[in-house]
Amino acid sequence: MAANAVTEQDLRRELSEFHDRYPKLRDDDLFVLWFLRAFVTEDEHDALKALCGGPGDKSLDAVFVDDHTRNVFFVQGKNRQGVGLKAEDRTEVEAFAQLAPAVCGDASAFRSLMTDLAPEVAKRLVEARERLKRGYRPQFHYVTTGRCSEAVRASASRIVRACEAAPSFEVIDGRRVLLLLSDYLDGVAPPVPSLDLEIESGGNIKPGGVLQRLDLRTDIESWVFSISDETVAQLYESAGTRLFARNVRGFLGSTEINRGMGETLADEPEYFWYYNNGITIICDAAQHISSGGRDILRVANPQVINGQQTTRVLSESFARTPRASVLVRVIRVPRDGAAAKPRAFENLVSKIVAATNWQNEIRPSDLMSNDRMQIDIDRQLRKLGYFYLRKRQKKGEARRAVGSHHFHILKKEEVAQAVAATEFDPAVVREGKERLFEERWYSRVFQTAAPEFYLNRYWLLRQVSYVARGYPERAYAKWLVLHFVWPYLAPVVRSADSRSRFWAECLSNSAALTPLCQAVALTFTVALAFFRKKRGQGAKAQDISTFFQRKGLDKEFDKFWKSPANRSKRSFKRAWARFEKGLSAR
Repeated sequence: MAANAVTEQDLRRELSEFHDRYPKLRDDDLFVLWFLRAFVTEDEHDALKALCGGPGDKSLDAVFVDDHTRNVFFVQGKNRQGVGLKAEDRTEVEAFAQLAPAVCGDASAFRSLMTDLAPEVAKRLVEARERLKRGYRPQFHYVTTGRCSEAVRASASRIVRACEAAPSFEVIDGRRVLLLLSDYLDGVAPPVPSLDLEIESGGNIKPGGVLQRLDLRTDIESWVFSISDETVAQLYESAGTRLFARNVRGFLGSTEINRGMGETLADEPEYFWYYNNGITIICDAAQHISSGGRDILRVANPQVINGQQTTRVLSESFARTPRASVLVRVIRVPRDGAAAKPRAFENLVSKIVAATNWQNEIRPSDLMSNDRMQIDIDRQLRKLGYFYLRKRQKKGEARRAVGSHHFHILKKEEVAQAVAATEFDPAVVREGKERLFEERWYSRVFQTAAPEFYLNRYWLLRQVSYVARGYPERAYAKWLVLHFVWPYLAPVVRSADSRSRFWAECLSNSAALTPLCQAVALTFTVALAFFRKKRGQGAKAQDISTFFQRKGLDKEFDKFWKSPANRSKRSFKRAWARFEKGLSAR
């Protein structure tokens, strides 16, 4: 992960990317669009539709209706020059707060608000008010890169609290914006809303209270207690997969461990608590309260960092099995002071994840799945119509994440192999794909977030793999062939137009690729002739599986290719020339 805390420059860079996609939007609208994407919704298109700022907006920049969580978000955004420099004016914050009694109050107050209101904004407010009548929760957010005094916050809050609908009101200042940006860059956006963990009691269970621990040196606070499978199911139903954004894997499906949990729940649910490792949740804040006769720990921005498999299995089995219990550990990790200790929160979370996830095997590639570079690559590829599978999960889970979008799915392990085979000695790839995610190689493989760096190599790997299919000997020579062919392709796909055509031809499996495949097939033929000549004789002859593991083989092969023993050079050049001509003609 990156070593530095996020800064104003990081925010400006993100807003600049939004500007590239939506050049007609004003700076404040771009900031509100980013906020909606970071705090409210994963769907950028839905966030864009929620914007309504401009003349006649009456301090309202966005209205977002979330039918899944039954919330309506009202947003006013201020993109100030410099984070935390300008203090917000009381009149502006209070003007936004006055929207709450007007939107949520009686008909006369709402009619007064609608006077001289921009038509588009009026339409959004009518739709929002209809949802509020159906029990949706109103949430008002004044978001600024500036700062806001406690006195101004308190004054605005008093205005909002006067509403019978009891809407939520929050001023999100520059310091908090940078924390949101940090989560956004870490792929934890939008955050999970506040959730209630009901502490198990009643029935055959006699609770002995909650173990609470506060470390005064680190200000890390922890709670340990037992919850029921019903509470677990409610958590997953409320938050969905967003609850696992900081987890290093997706749902693994029918692994041996997960099948064992299912069998325990079916046969002896009363013993599940004793057999299971439990669930670990980190959060920004937690409050132990009593509500409606229930003993609750209310957690803000929770993330399950260990126990996703347990959570999912319990949720799936809850409706058909007797009640089971599970141990939960909640850890409140302070986010303030991040500037003094750059990435301290993220580094601590990563270490907790690595230390506690051990029932299902955890791999080096899993530990890097939430690395900032992986998330940035994911985000850049998504813009081009590719779904980058950075977390290990079952295929059905990935398909659900893709949804109705027509994404081509790329596995990060396959992308890493494509880069390593073209950039390094091909023997490195033969050492195993997990090695590429270890410290020695990781930063050299994933050296940029530029999508073309990966897609050019990935699509060439796909063509090489296609030509090798059905020929067992070719499988051993695949990485050497890829390494050899790459310098021929690299200059061909240097321009944006040429590489876009190459990707399109690969996606459609076009006939234009036939000459490329012929050139690759000729390279395989020469590579296997090279093997037979160089493997040795008699008892000392090398097996093909070990021969292509030799280091420095790429240099030996290059000499063999240029030697008189290779009679395929001209055929290769002719096939390659046809490929280049066909690609440029399209």
